[in-house]
Amino acid sequence: MRVLLAEDEKRMAAALVAILKQEKYDVDHFADGESALAALESDVYDIAVLDVMMPLMNGFDVARSARGKGIKTPILMLTAKSQVEDKVNGLDSGADDYLTKPFNTKELLARLRALGRRNQDVRDGELRYGDISLNVPTATLSCQSTGQSIRLGEKELRIMEYMLSNRGQIMTREQLAVKIWGFDSESEYNNVEVYMSFTRRKLAFVGSKVEIKAVRGLGYELREKDV
Repeated sequence: MRVLLAEDEKRMAAALVAILKQEKYDVDHFADGESALAALESDVYDIAVLDVMMPLMNGFDVARSARGKGIKTPILMLTAKSQVEDKVNGLDSGADDYLTKPFNTKELLARLRALGRRNQDVRDGELRYGDISLNVPTATLSCQSTGQSIRLGEKELRIMEYMLSNRGQIMTREQLAVKIWGFDSESEYNNVEVYMSFTRRKLAFVGSKVEIKAVRGLGYELREKDV
């Protein structure tokens, strides 16, 4: 699961990045509101954690602008302010949840898990489409039509999870590269091609009617084969 963290206080940001990575989240950190909003527009994040007091654009304005652009990524707002008015302002700006500093790490992680569950169409830890199901905790791809299953590698799992969570949409190579490898990665787009090929082989192995189709000049789309 990929998390956008917008926090300008260096020590707090470093601590949060360490906590989230220890919990196996992929984290991209931004130190100002404008950079965070630009990153949110890529639509590759499962959750955004926004500090309220940031340079260039505060967390309220980031959330409000994101929602105005149709971005539906769940937002957790962090702030040192505890007044009811500030909490109301945060929720009214489009945030899904609100956590006041200082906070307990366990509570932060619990709220992130809750937002993650809300953001995904997951039943019993599985994503489903057509005749396939992906058990995310066990990285197992299964086909109901054939009864075949196979274990996915880490990148294949993230590709399938992202494609299934956004079925019906065309995912660009840039979106996939950022989602799977992150903004700071030096990976090139040919990595997307290589791992997409691996993932297609896994779909073929289980005998699924679902396929990943290349859309010329745009990217990839998950769809059921024409029968």
